[in-house]
Amino acid sequence: MLTRLTGGQVFDPAQGLNGTVQDLFVRDGAIVSKPGSGVRIDADYDVSGKIVMAGAIDIHSHIAGGNVNTARLLLPEQHRNFMARKLGHAFSTARWSTTETGYRYAQMGYTTVVEPAVLPANALDAHLQMADIPIIDTAGLAILGNDDFLLRLLRAKASQNQVNDYVAWTLQATRCLGLKVINAGGANAFKSNVRSFALDDVVPDYGVSSRQILQTLQRAACDIQLPHPVHVHCNNLGIPGNVDTAIATMEAAQGLPMHLAHIQFYGYGNEGGRGFSSAAAKLIDGFNQHRNITMDVGQVLFGRTVTISGDVIAQYSRRNDATPNKWVMWDAECEGSGGAVPYHYQQKSFVNSLQWLIGLEIFLLAEDPWRLFFTTDHPNGGPFTRYPHLIRLLMDYDFRLECMAELNQEAVAMSLLKELKKEFSLYEIAVMTRTAAARMLGLKDRGHLMPGAIADIAVYTPEADKEAMFSAADLVFKNGELAVKNGVVQQRRNGATQMIQLPFDRQIKRELQAYYDRFYNLSLDNFKVADVSFRQADSERFVSHDAGQPYSACREAAANTIYQ
Repeated sequence: MLTRLTGGQVFDPAQGLNGTVQDLFVRDGAIVSKPGSGVRIDADYDVSGKIVMAGAIDIHSHIAGGNVNTARLLLPEQHRNFMARKLGHAFSTARWSTTETGYRYAQMGYTTVVEPAVLPANALDAHLQMADIPIIDTAGLAILGNDDFLLRLLRAKASQNQVNDYVAWTLQATRCLGLKVINAGGANAFKSNVRSFALDDVVPDYGVSSRQILQTLQRAACDIQLPHPVHVHCNNLGIPGNVDTAIATMEAAQGLPMHLAHIQFYGYGNEGGRGFSSAAAKLIDGFNQHRNITMDVGQVLFGRTVTISGDVIAQYSRRNDATPNKWVMWDAECEGSGGAVPYHYQQKSFVNSLQWLIGLEIFLLAEDPWRLFFTTDHPNGGPFTRYPHLIRLLMDYDFRLECMAELNQEAVAMSLLKELKKEFSLYEIAVMTRTAAARMLGLKDRGHLMPGAIADIAVYTPEADKEAMFSAADLVFKNGELAVKNGVVQQRRNGATQMIQLPFDRQIKRELQAYYDRFYNLSLDNFKVADVSFRQADSERFVSHDAGQPYSACREAAANTIYQ
């Protein structure tokens, strides 16, 4: 079947198309070149005057796994109230079922979403949840850096090759796309009653620092040729003055590719009478000096949400801010820890206003949408359903001023935002949310509209109000099938999970088996995501992607900014 989209204004940075009027052709779920004359068109969509982009990609959104389920259990009233009243936008992940998650993303034109925190011990549960999310494709990042097995390897001064094999085995067993490190060593240190943990602090009983853990895992990601750089949740989240931690982490990368997650929560200085200030300019200066670094923002948006994280130190320190006053902390034996804390971001709050301002300052100061990505760290900074609102904030200076008038004015007086008059273009939005996102993740088959790409396509009607424009796409195609029309889901279809499989020395599995036999009363096979766990056939549920660049090319690639 051959489908044509006729006369759209195409925004595809992969081809340098900035509103170019041209037709798109789709056959067998993929974009194809223009056919010769006389070829029958089976379905024709007139999209003249409309905006056409590839399906959007969210590189960091908590949509599945133990913390997500904990949040739902902690806050059942959010879901009940929403289902009873159907009012407004969601204010946290606790409101949404897996079905609603897929539908809401698809309605906005998103077709791929990455769950950035899959605990290996909980990988099967995370994948079962992702398999139940309709329409969108998903991927997971496996968490390492607080696990007892890795820390034992480092304590015993194991070779880098052993660590590399362990990382590769973990990604195969968990069927993940990349590697996540959350406050390296911090969750394990928390078990020894440590309540703050910096980059050069040492994990009790293991004698290794957070920096050593992070650098070893980053080297492993390069050695085994992971396309996506190691995805890092830094130390000292949310603490005034932590901009220095973020910059020190950039320097610790030693020129190798590294991605820093939800960087807004590390853009804090400690100046002023309240000891809390914006350090966005200092952060961006460091970012500009380290071309090997990419970041996503984690923008704060006002309203109720629930914060969920494997950074148990940060979550525990904020338990007294819980709104409503209930929270959960958990500890997973030898694997990791985490917590769920409900929170209400308020416009009149000095701290919350400054967080909102800092995130937008980072967006507008960075000047490189190829290395800076569009996230709210759903649900931590705000729900993903508010993305259209954030797009409008970035594209409309006057709207930003209107919003700033409602904030705590003491915070506004400390901000650069009024002087930042930049307005993002549709082309830049397409870079951040499509092309650059796909490239950084190593997903070569999406994020663009060139022949050979999967036919993930979003079509919008141009409007001055970009929030309204991006809230409900006119048409969304997933693998060439019409999934959304006029903002309404047309069919429930299964998505697929993106993963990478890498070779490793089988000796590491024997060592792991001996470890589990000694310390666990579960088989190592319990930690593998098995084919029989899913309704879909294995070939339909999981899509494998190729390895990236070898370690020898990492430094050169980082220096040349590999994302453009």
